[in-house]
Amino acid sequence: MDFDPVFLTAVRATLAALLGGIVLRLLNQRLPTKADLPALAVVSLGVVVGFPLLSAISLQYVTSAHAIVFVGILPLFTAIFAVWRGDERPSMLFWLFALLGSSFVAGYAALTSGTTSVVGGFLMLGAVMACGLGYAEGGRLSRTLGGWQVISWALVLSLPVMLLITWLTWPDSFAKVSVAAWAGLLYVSLFSMFIGFVFWYRGLALGGIAAVGQLQLMQPFLGLALAALLLHETVNIGMLISTLGAVACVVGAKRYAV
Repeated sequence: MDFDPVFLTAVRATLAALLGGIVLRLLNQRLPTKADLPALAVVSLGVVVGFPLLSAISLQYVTSAHAIVFVGILPLFTAIFAVWRGDERPSMLFWLFALLGSSFVAGYAALTSGTTSVVGGFLMLGAVMACGLGYAEGGRLSRTLGGWQVISWALVLSLPVMLLITWLTWPDSFAKVSVAAWAGLLYVSLFSMFIGFVFWYRGLALGGIAAVGQLQLMQPFLGLALAALLLHETVNIGMLISTLGAVACVVGAKRYAV
């Protein structure tokens, strides 16, 4: 709420890129090959720019509860792109559990959503598609380049553009920016944009993009649980039932992923 969405997207990517560049330099990592660059560009467009920017703009039109509808189908898009880009071939039962799990998450969010903005909905759909592609491409590339190396090089690749956008969208004043907003910026820059991907891409490479991607079904519920803990929001029986259903589908999808 305290930052412009475009500035927020650019500055979080800039800070994460500086951290990633430092780690790459300290650990003396090899440069990506020319063959790696197109895939890194896709990762950058998907998870460094696409999802953060489109979701940030979308949340100016819809509530976070409504946005969960689309986050709930992120595992499905990740699996689709894994088949297309990662040459994975999950079984039909995998697709059944993936669709069912997405339905549990999206259904719960739809029933508790209080807004129907078409603009916000389309923006979140674009954000989820971009993120699914970035996850699948990054997971595929992690098998040869390494998990943390993929997100680090993707961030470094985007740094010149992100620096320029940061400069162009720099606010006239930060006087009205709250301490909570600064803490949020620090978190999304370090954890959401870099540290989380160190583990995520490694996990996708080890366990299979489509199979491990189903763990994203837990993401909306973890977010709601934290909202209950930090914001004292009510956790109702519908959330618990949907969570159990999603967990069961994650287990089933993992069981029939190959």
